[in-house]
Amino acid sequence: MVGHYWLRSPERAPDSELTDTIRASLESIQHFAKDVLDGRLKPPNSECFRKLLLIGIGGSALGPQLLYQALESPKKDGQPASGLETYFIDNTDPDGMGRIFSKLGNAFEETLVLVISKSGGTVETRNGLLETRNVFEHKNLNFAKQAVAVTGEGSLLDKLAKEEQWLKVFPMWDWVGGRTSVTSTVGLLPARLQGIDVDAFLEGARLMDQHTRNPEIRQNPAAMLSLMWHHAGAGKGERAMVVLPYRDRLESLARYLQQLVMESIGKEKDLNGNVVEQGLTVYGNKGSTDQHAYIQQLREGRSDFFTTFVEVLEEPV
Repeated sequence: MVGHYWLRSPERAPDSELTDTIRASLESIQHFAKDVLDGRLKPPNSECFRKLLLIGIGGSALGPQLLYQALESPKKDGQPASGLETYFIDNTDPDGMGRIFSKLGNAFEETLVLVISKSGGTVETRNGLLETRNVFEHKNLNFAKQAVAVTGEGSLLDKLAKEEQWLKVFPMWDWVGGRTSVTSTVGLLPARLQGIDVDAFLEGARLMDQHTRNPEIRQNPAAMLSLMWHHAGAGKGERAMVVLPYRDRLESLARYLQQLVMESIGKEKDLNGNVVEQGLTVYGNKGSTDQHAYIQQLREGRSDFFTTFVEVLEEPV
């Protein structure tokens, strides 16, 4: 069962119980984040939470990273205008984790740790969790009183968080894939803690869903885009897709699309078991940066790509 689109239109879920579950989850996210941001829920050794450390990998990090970069409010006096300043551990590199810990410095006592893992046993995420816990213990801080989990019910992480009495455990459902989880708790909880208007984000996703259901192909942007991808890649991804957004806020978009597209359609076999070995390679960065990097090859080298340009129609003042 695949139903990530129910997350922005709960009434489309197959039964009323699931509809109520989705709505209750969103309400729980809103209440929890409001308690954190208003200072009602606070860490033991500080007057409030000011930082957020998100530990996850793949869809558990790429979606939240994209939302934070694309939709965060402008900073005032070096601090986020309405939410928690956010750091990410999305790799198992000890040096990378050490750099994040150094940036946080003495701010661990005011840092909320959000651990996201559907299975609860992802090695990279568990390593990040263990290293972060070690830092808390070294600083004589109570990790459980500053930790939140987003995970599947009954997972190793779910059991650990409940056993140690973490602040909160939020659900990840089997019918939501990691690469499509940005409108679930995976994306919404960190976004709300960052001060992002998640109701407006969900409404935008819902409106886009409506466009993609249009049976008139030429009026359906998703159908037109997929047809173009199919045509440009001769039906098997023979050409790579270069994503060129000309906005700093969308720097993470290509990395997000890499997982979303390549994990979705990169397949060895078709539904009938025939070996097809097809997919679509995605890469990109920022338009202007790319123009002074690899566009020389795109213009004069091998004709093995097509380009998707991304235009921002409206920007915050």
